[in-house]
Amino acid sequence: MKSGILAPAARPVAVKAESKWRKGLKKTWPLHLLILPATVIAVLFHYLPIIGLVMAFQDYKPWLGFFKSEWVGLQHFEALFLFDESVQVIWNTLIISVLKIVCGLFVPIVISLLLNEVRKNGIKRGIQTLVYLPHFLSWVILGGILIDLLSVKGGIVNRMLTDWFGIQPIFFLGDGDWFRFVVVVSDIWKEFGFAMIIYLAAIAGVNPALYEAAEVDGATRLQQTINVTLPAMMPIIVVVATLQLGNVLNAGFDQIFNLYNPLVYAKGDVIDTFVYRSAMLNGDFSFATAVGLFKSVISFVLIIVSYRLAYRFGNYRIF
Repeated sequence: MKSGILAPAARPVAVKAESKWRKGLKKTWPLHLLILPATVIAVLFHYLPIIGLVMAFQDYKPWLGFFKSEWVGLQHFEALFLFDESVQVIWNTLIISVLKIVCGLFVPIVISLLLNEVRKNGIKRGIQTLVYLPHFLSWVILGGILIDLLSVKGGIVNRMLTDWFGIQPIFFLGDGDWFRFVVVVSDIWKEFGFAMIIYLAAIAGVNPALYEAAEVDGATRLQQTINVTLPAMMPIIVVVATLQLGNVLNAGFDQIFNLYNPLVYAKGDVIDTFVYRSAMLNGDFSFATAVGLFKSVISFVLIIVSYRLAYRFGNYRIF
């Protein structure tokens, strides 16, 4: 055999792998082309902005840029825990998000169990459609509707309270405690219908023979729900509850931004809206970046923990 000429059996593995890859690419190039726009958008809006995190460690000035701005290290992170306003914002975020998670887990479960007891398919589907609809409306639209409904002057809710019960008008969106209540209740109203889908799917997967056996044993509908339906739903409830742990610092920017005002900053301002005001309105880009980075790191850790818990207790895994 002459040097430089390889027998077919002696071809390098890399050449075979490359040839196989090219053949596969010829078949799947339309699929790669389809995901190209999404890939470009993800790179532009999710990965390139990561470069801007360097502002958290600088006294960033837009006219100086990243390279000439003064380096201050962890100064902004120290200020995050020294300022009373930023500490209060963290507490507001935790309170609102925990209330949303707890109520957002409990309400869909209860409503899905009640809806499961409806025997008329037409009524059942009609109710499902009605409760799904708010999920597809943006908070820009719903925020405007809520502001009109809850207005002190002329709002239908305050008019009903005054005319029917003789109660003085309540400033729902101007009082901190009432604002939190409105935020949690409106979020549950918007999302519980869509959250029910996974629970209704779990209920649909219950073996009908279990209900028949329970009925033969004399179990009532309530007893069947407690002893048959709920245990069948428990694995998915555990998974959903553990995965929600990663959202502890996400109180809902869109909702609060469209509803809040300076009167409720003390109890309604959350991390995301605080970052927006610090950067866009006050021009303190470095401090806002530090707050956002703090939230992102904590959320990343919580997401990892939640997925580990979901795998441990619910046997749920993505990969």
